[in-house]
Amino acid sequence: MKTIFSTLFFFLLIMSASAQFTYDLQGHRGARGLMPENTIPAMIKALDLGATTLELDLAVTKDGIVIVSHEPYMNPVICLTPEGNEIAAGDKSHNIYQMDFSEVVKYDCGSKFHSGFPKQVKFHVSKPKLLDLIDVVEKYVADMGLPKPNYNIEIKSSPDGDGTYHPAPKEFSDMVHKVLEGKLDWNRVNIQSFDFRVLQYMHQAYPKVTLAMLVETAAKPTEQLAELGFQPQIYSPYFIALNKETVDQLHQKGMKIIPWTVNTTDQMERLLEMGVDGIITDYPNLAPKR
Repeated sequence: MKTIFSTLFFFLLIMSASAQFTYDLQGHRGARGLMPENTIPAMIKALDLGATTLELDLAVTKDGIVIVSHEPYMNPVICLTPEGNEIAAGDKSHNIYQMDFSEVVKYDCGSKFHSGFPKQVKFHVSKPKLLDLIDVVEKYVADMGLPKPNYNIEIKSSPDGDGTYHPAPKEFSDMVHKVLEGKLDWNRVNIQSFDFRVLQYMHQAYPKVTLAMLVETAAKPTEQLAELGFQPQIYSPYFIALNKETVDQLHQKGMKIIPWTVNTTDQMERLLEMGVDGIITDYPNLAPKR
């Protein structure tokens, strides 16, 4: 009987945590402040803290596997070589697009101390396939009785990286769409990118896909929308320059505003008072309960 009550209490505690946010709480690269970024454990941690959306980034291997990684190379700040050695600062030669997935998984991207995130739990972990991450997350929420999360998925590309560090926008976008089609309901997914070429292609080729435009500043939304050439569903700026006037202006257009990367409770509170629709944060544990 004691075990039954303990299990029930644990279940109710989980349900309470998952239902406490009335806004879209997005775990940036999972929960980067607490776990190695863009790893399966980081995503599970974000879910345990009540995140409603998992934010993550994509790269592609030489053998055409879509993986979860912020850079298209092994970042010296977070990764060690298969031999456990440091990678020199600024070295981008460990190019994921020139490696098969079997090579990628030999790198340890979780054991190295990250000075920007001193509370991050450290352990040996490799970059996962996007499909594997989704499978584990979907099983976890089903087993734990948690709500199914949404996925905010960034296609990371730039003109100077085309064909060297990643596929060109059309090929990259098609690959990602193929992975996700039939795997998740599209009403649980949005594609985001700083590369407007990606958004423009996705808008034309896959009009049912929700899109988020990532921008470095919120100071000139009218010009940014004109450059993009159409109105996406989500405007996702660096939060510093965002103000209530911009939030109201974009809401009048029918757009959602979800700023990044907001890492203090005070900053989150200020943005929520402005009326933003969500918060992207490295620290879901610091999110205000409202």
